[in-house]
Amino acid sequence: MPPLYILRHGETVWNRSGRLQGTLNSPLTALGQVQAARQGAILRRIVSLRCNVQISPQGRARQTAALAGLTGRMKEGLREIGLGDWEGRLISELEPPPGVLWKFTAPGGEDAASAEARVAHFLAELTGPTIVVTHGVTSILLRARTLGTPRSGWDAMDDPQGVVHWIENGRETLLR
Repeated sequence: MPPLYILRHGETVWNRSGRLQGTLNSPLTALGQVQAARQGAILRRIVSLRCNVQISPQGRARQTAALAGLTGRMKEGLREIGLGDWEGRLISELEPPPGVLWKFTAPGGEDAASAEARVAHFLAELTGPTIVVTHGVTSILLRARTLGTPRSGWDAMDDPQGVVHWIENGRETLLR
């Protein structure tokens, strides 16, 4: 597996309010814009400009990439897990509120196995060091697949915004 640099999009308006996005979009907050610029600065310190750059086609990921100074190819395999009927709803509105999203399938949403297969297909196509701009659940799936973390270990995988997850030779380093 080539080196990977995984970025979750910066904080969005809906992240801040506790609203589920899934395939829907909301813009980055002022903090999210700062986080994206910081991710770009982190990458410029450590990564060759010759890296492949792959970006989720969703607006918040594209906005993050632009603010980080990245241009690349849009890849459907990097989109966020679909949350069906839950998209656009506040977590607090759901009965009972969902816990970790891969333990549930929202009505009309994408199940974790489908999202995991989509991520595995994306990873199989990589040919060299790659910067990835994606989403919370998708980032965890990418990292779990690359590191060999079983599903039982996914709950412990944190995915903060404004950082870069560097994975190389089976090891993950969190860059701040």
